[in-house]
Amino acid sequence: MMLLQVGKAIPTTPWELVATSSTATKVVLVVIGVFSVFSWFLIVLKWWQFRRVRRQGDRLFAELERTGTLQEAYHAAMKLPGSPYARLLREGVNFFSDLNRTGLPTAGGGGERPSGALARPTTALTATQVEVLRMVFAKEIAAERDLIARLIPWLATIGSISPLLGLLGTVLGVMDAFIGIATHGSGNIGAVAPGVAEALVTTVAGLAVAIPAVIAYNIFVSRLGVYEGELEGFAYEIIGTMAREGRL
Repeated sequence: MMLLQVGKAIPTTPWELVATSSTATKVVLVVIGVFSVFSWFLIVLKWWQFRRVRRQGDRLFAELERTGTLQEAYHAAMKLPGSPYARLLREGVNFFSDLNRTGLPTAGGGGERPSGALARPTTALTATQVEVLRMVFAKEIAAERDLIARLIPWLATIGSISPLLGLLGTVLGVMDAFIGIATHGSGNIGAVAPGVAEALVTTVAGLAVAIPAVIAYNIFVSRLGVYEGELEGFAYEIIGTMAREGRL
């Protein structure tokens, strides 16, 4: 409900402030609104991606626990839907197979290698070859990390820019309010308050967008670190299994 003062409607709620705000304020609010929609889209998208990767990893590890050798683990992993962990295992095994010139693994599917890829080599790999194998794992881990980290920095950008946009809208609103005061020659609190209140709406909107974006960014960065650590641990486990089976 609006109050009337000197023939002019005075807004009494935030929605009325937005409806009666200046064009500059509305433009800033529209931009902040677009950022808000994009921010929540990224939050939902990344939550779903991390959840999917976690479920894929749990399923793969459950299958690997039922295998006895690296070759059985490889074949079991290749039968499951593609996942970062399965791709890491495939990359390491294929590179190991190339080093030993034993052909490519079979796992059922396109681009398969003939069986015998994981046969024990007649000679152990050199220290240089083992180090190169580690580098292959590191490259694959970095690629998988970059893939799931895509668009996450946008949350930090939105979290940083939204308050500044809100402040910009506030400054423009206050300037407009003071211009109105100077034009009409009225400086009482009743004349100043609506303009200042209108100006502060953009600050509130900017903070409302920035807070969840920053929280989500910090959560996803933390999960990204855990995810990268799990991939590294899995790579070390693959190398350890190769060593136990006399493949290195």
